Order: sequence, then C-alpha cells, then structure tokens
Amino acid sequence: MATIQWYPGHMAKAKKQVQEKLHLVDIVLEIVDARLPLASRNPILDQIIQQKPRLMILNKADLADPALNAAWINYFKQHGLPAISIDSQHNHNVQQIEKQAQVILADKIARQQARGIKNKPIRAICIGIPNVGKSTILNRLVKRNVAITGNHPGVTKKQQWLKAGKSLELLDTPGILWPKFEDPLVGKKLALTGAIKDSLYHADDVALYALAFFKQYFPERLQKRYRLTEADFELTDPDLLLKITADLGLKDDYERASERLILDCRKGKLGRYTLDQVTEAAAND
Repeated sequence: MATIQWYPGHMAKAKKQVQEKLHLVDIVLEIVDARLPLASRNPILDQIIQQKPRLMILNKADLADPALNAAWINYFKQHGLPAISIDSQHNHNVQQIEKQAQVILADKIARQQARGIKNKPIRAICIGIPNVGKSTILNRLVKRNVAITGNHPGVTKKQQWLKAGKSLELLDTPGILWPKFEDPLVGKKLALTGAIKDSLYHADDVALYALAFFKQYFPERLQKRYRLTEADFELTDPDLLLKITADLGLKDDYERASERLILDCRKGKLGRYTLDQVTEAAAND
C-alpha cells in the first residue's frame, strides 16, 4: 500500500488553478467524505486557502456513523472550521450550505450593506478529492446537471459562474486536488471507500484492513453478514479472510472474496461506519 500515489504530477497544476481563482471567491466549500473526514482532506489545502473563509462539508453522511458525524462537526468547529454534514445523493441538508455561507460571511455582508451594496451574491468555490461527491453537490445546488461527474484529475472546462439559489454563485471546475500521502493507512481508507482506482491497490490488503476495523468496532456485523462464530474471531485476519472465502463458495480465491468484502463495505451491507476516529485525531493535536 505504501507505493500507491495519487498522480502527484497533477498537484502543482491543481494548486496553481485554485490559487489563481481564490481571489474571485468569498468562501471555500471544502468537501470531505463523512466516513473519513481527515483522510479525505487534501494535506496542502490549508497553505493554499490560508485565511479565506471556509465551510467544511461532510458529504455521504448517510453512510457514516451518526454519532461520529456529530463528533467530527464539533471537532472541526473547535479548530475554527464551521462544518455541516449532508447527503447529496438523496439531497438531504444540501440547502444548508447556502445558509451556513451567509452566517460565516455575515460581517462581510453587513459591511457591504453599510456601503449601499445590497443583495450581492456570495461567490464560492468547491474543493474536494475524487469521489467525495463534489459534482453531485454542485448539481444539487444549481438544480440541474451542470458538472461533469468523474474522478479524472486536472479536468479543465470553460470557467463559468453558476447560480445556486437566490444568493449563492459557484465557480465551476475549480480543478481537482490530488493528495500525495505517505501514510499507508490513509491509502487503505481511501481505497476501501472507493476514492482510489481499484487497479492501483491489492484487494486483499484493503480487505484485511476492513476485517481488522470491523472486528474491533462492529464484530456483530461481521458475524451476521458472513455467518461467523465467536470462535472464528480467534483466527488471524488472513485465516479469517480465507474462511470467509471458503464460506462464500469461492474455494481459495481470496482475491474475489476480498473484492466482495470491499463492495459490501461500500454499499453499506455492513452498516454505517466512520474509519477516522475523533479520539485519535484529538490525541494527535
């Protein structure tokens, strides 16, 4: 897993694209996956955005642990980053984005009104790594399909402002930021949730990570899904994967079993979960 890299050659280009457009916007909408609010953040984003107002948006909240959604929102707020959780796929809470942007920029809006500038739209830019639902959010806000959905890095289209609601305008195609990560655990988390192309990692590495995670936090879900006994949890993780492989009727094809386990996690067959733990993040502050 340590060898996986996310096209670091695109990093400089993406960074330049955002820096060139940053002066045009009032606020940055940083989109992350609610299942991994830290691992799905771009590590160079802070130095790019600097003091520009920002709203953290934890998307795919319907797939994440509800209690940890609330805990992560609180964590970000404690670090000076206003945050909300949404489910763009089912259009839940998406309209809160415009309302929160107005709250964050209330002082600026008040200053504009004092100078006689009224009803000036808030201009925002969406930034997020692939597969966090950035394009879906954009389309929901604009109420039509305007954004190309896909995980292609460095996609460039004609720059345009899109109206989203009465008082919000979004800058289309901000450029995708691709993090280069050093921690192999981050790679496993991103691979499990589908942010990395399947061809770039070994399925069994990711499946073993998933097994270890669910054994620690939700053993009963593994038991129910794969008809395991408590005695099965005495096995090592590789042996447990081999047992699941055999029980699925796949003989010794643990690669296919690994892919099945990964898909089960992505589709919510093992319930809602959050891979990043607030307690660990707080300990590292």
